[in-house]
Formats: sequence, C-alpha cells, structure tokens
Amino acid sequence: MLCAIFCQLTPTGIAKMPNLDKFDIAILKCLQEDARATNVEIAEKVNLSPSPCLRRIRNLERSGIIRGYTADIDRKEVGLGLTVFVEFKVVQHSRENSEAQQKALLAIPEIVSCFLISGTADFLAEVVVEDLAAYERLLTETLLTLPNVSDIRSNFAIRSMKTHGPLKLPEGK
Repeated sequence: MLCAIFCQLTPTGIAKMPNLDKFDIAILKCLQEDARATNVEIAEKVNLSPSPCLRRIRNLERSGIIRGYTADIDRKEVGLGLTVFVEFKVVQHSRENSEAQQKALLAIPEIVSCFLISGTADFLAEVVVEDLAAYERLLTETLLTLPNVSDIRSNFAIRSMKTHGPLKLPEGK
C-alpha cells in the first residue's frame, strides 16, 4: 500500500520512490496531524516561508501523493455503531470476474475500505452500519447478490481502538 501512495512506475514497471525531501515529509506529517492547518502554520512548523511551502503542497497534490482532505467523523456519534470486516471469495479467478467484483464493491456506500488480498479470501471489505439489523439487511439484500461470489465471511469488530491512523512516513532526503 505504501508503494501505491509514494511510488511511481519506471518504463520497465519497477517501482521508484519520488524525490521527497525532508520538507515534503514534514509537510505530509503536519497535514496528517491537522489537515485544516493553514499554509502559514505549516510553513512555520517545517521551517519554510509560506510561498515555497504552498508550492510544495500544490506539487504533492498534483502528483497524487495528497489525494484529498476529509473530516474524521466519529462513527458512533452519527449512529454508525457496527464495523464488520467482510471476506469475499470469488467463483473463478479471472480478470473479468475481479473487475466486476471490484466495481460492485466500490458501489456500496457502507463499504468504507476494500482490498484485493491473498489468502483464503479474495477481497476484504470494511463495512460500517448502524447495527446488526442494518448489517443483516445489507448482507441479504446486497452482499449475497454480488456477482461471482462463492463465499462470504463476516468478522465483527468488538471495539475500535485506532482508525484512520497517520502513515509512518519514510525519512526525507
């Protein structure tokens, strides 16, 4: 996953790290702590003047390293008290089946994160819903009707201890 965020592919398909220096890394760390920090606040923290700091932030955004800015919402406070990790096994392994499954999973709003994985399952999705009754409805009306699914296994989170944690960024050059 780290490579998906920081790496670029060379013409030969080998992953290459972009040229992130200590200022870029410091800026990313600041934004992970507080994405609403002003450019002036960030510039002060990373020892840059505001203009070069803003230029670097814009470059990080354009390059796709910064994909966007979101609010971290307390799930329970908005009535979403149940997190379920759902494993999906597909019928046959093919590019078409995988793409159809990915498209179907991405269209479900209750799925807040989803991964193609190795192991006993093919996909792992994090589902957030109000309660067990809401998950049962999602399971029976949506998940069990997905294309090419041969098995679904649900793992219920008892308690969330850390969600949306900051990335452990590499040291800058």
